[in-house]
Amino acid sequence: MRSTPGNHKEISKEQLMSDFTTRPEILGTFGVVTSTHWIASAVGMSILEKGGNAFDAAVASGFVLQVLEPHLVGPGGDMPAVIYSAKKGKVEVICAQGTAPAGATIEHYSGEGLSIIPGDGLLATVIPGSFDGWMLMLRDYGTMSVRDVLEPAIHYAEHGHPVLPRVSATIKGLAGFFEKEWPTSYETWLPGGSAPEPHALFRNPVLAATWQRIVTEAECAKGRENQIEAARNAFYRGFVAEAIDTYLKTAEVMDASGSRHKGVLTADDMASWSATIEEPLTYDYHGWTVAKTGPWGQGPVLLQSLALLKGIDIAAMDPGSADFVHTVVEAMKLAYADREVYYGDPSFATVPMDQLLSDKYNDERRKLISSQASMMLCPGKLPGYETQYDLTVEMLAGMSGTGAVYEPTMSHLTEKRGDTVHIDVIDREGNMVSVTPSGGWLQSSPIVPGLGFCLNSRAQMFWLKPGLPTSLAPGKRPRTTLTPSLALYEGKPTLAFGTPGGDQQDQWQLSFFLRYVHHKQNLQAAIDMPLFHTSHFPGSFYPRTSQPGNLMIESNIGSDVISSLAAMGHQITPADPWTVGRLTAARRDADGLLRAAATPRLMQAYAIGR
Repeated sequence: MRSTPGNHKEISKEQLMSDFTTRPEILGTFGVVTSTHWIASAVGMSILEKGGNAFDAAVASGFVLQVLEPHLVGPGGDMPAVIYSAKKGKVEVICAQGTAPAGATIEHYSGEGLSIIPGDGLLATVIPGSFDGWMLMLRDYGTMSVRDVLEPAIHYAEHGHPVLPRVSATIKGLAGFFEKEWPTSYETWLPGGSAPEPHALFRNPVLAATWQRIVTEAECAKGRENQIEAARNAFYRGFVAEAIDTYLKTAEVMDASGSRHKGVLTADDMASWSATIEEPLTYDYHGWTVAKTGPWGQGPVLLQSLALLKGIDIAAMDPGSADFVHTVVEAMKLAYADREVYYGDPSFATVPMDQLLSDKYNDERRKLISSQASMMLCPGKLPGYETQYDLTVEMLAGMSGTGAVYEPTMSHLTEKRGDTVHIDVIDREGNMVSVTPSGGWLQSSPIVPGLGFCLNSRAQMFWLKPGLPTSLAPGKRPRTTLTPSLALYEGKPTLAFGTPGGDQQDQWQLSFFLRYVHHKQNLQAAIDMPLFHTSHFPGSFYPRTSQPGNLMIESNIGSDVISSLAAMGHQITPADPWTVGRLTAARRDADGLLRAAATPRLMQAYAIGR
């Protein structure tokens, strides 16, 4: 009998590095869908069964996740996607990361008495981007109608879905705050004054009505594409934008700063914004080409880590050993340090990615990886960027806060923190989607009256210090942590993968990818292996703290490994087995065989296929 995470002690370290897996790797030829919730995976598969393609399936799954995991994602959030269209024959990025409103200036926020942007409330809000991103994906790559992809989400919002225990716990933990400070959220999440119990059916009829109205307005237009445009207009230039604008004109609510603030987002901000399609940033590694978002997201840190590790014989290391963990963590510390100095919206700042990914640069940086854990944040200093480097180092040196960061939610962290979801889809035509929707969690800000959803808190990733790539400015994208991945093998689109987890997303993806590439495990085996990450660098989320030298690692890696890592100087935070990371992955072999897998952690992610 195969063991499950519920009786993890039966699974030895040796088994986890063998063919033993907690679940089978899913195999098929028709299509595969894997996501962070079994219902979303089933919905995506049902779309494929009805004749939709991978893009249709991803859109439908994405909307359903807004209902099923409202503590992790909502309609007011954002999303990037890395996709491959068999028809176009190319990999592209959909950027649905909303920008800062026109009123979001450093002067305004400083005038509110802030030195750091709160992690929730109305000042933390940027333009909600995910709806336009989903509609862009549907219009340009999908085949189905607005009704087709929204009907499953409408059903679960209107008729109910079984509440995840973590959703119940999150709402219960916030009940007093909602009742006192965010009454619209109290009305939505505690109908009748009580939080939903785990596994009880929960409904959000107001959200269902919002989506149904969008469908109705869309169907006033003739033709699929015109209906999609009508839906976009309803959200960004119609009744949704009007409701948000009306609410924000007068609302003044409590946020993480301990004070009440008004937001700056307006209907005009929403009306002038739309999602975009971009070229991916790529890096070649041992026959693979990994495609990520640009430096407006943190995705390039995975590419930088690969550039550092390409000069090290990772294949010769035991993937569950202290040497493997140490080497990977030290490389990530260097890559994330560069993120702090150089990454940002390239529409506002020149980001030297060519230099950061160059062999010359990484050959020198690699020399900083020693046999002992680094306790210093060590960004590289590039010619021509000295002022930017000095400003960043000075600011980070002046930060006094250390300790746990504001997110992500995993079972070893508080229930009140937000996080993210993830979806991977591959269809029989070879279309591929890797998408990481997030934001607009029920913890982010109050429910907008009449809409049934709240806005995001992505602005907390900006700094209120001028002169940095991530300084707050109107029209700028925050440097998101959302980072889906798509990899080509020998030039052929092959692997879609990703995970929720804030700053940890690329860390968990990196160890998964290295184990998969170098140690020939199947997808499920690579996902099942014990995971680890560091909070060595400043977090992207309020209150932007760090833990120098920190290494959180699942204890089922083995006490001998943990002792060796401690002897190397790592500040170990042991995590319970099966509590770190929420990876999913899907693959298409050259002969058309499809594969998929999902993490057993938290007992809710599932892969489906045939």
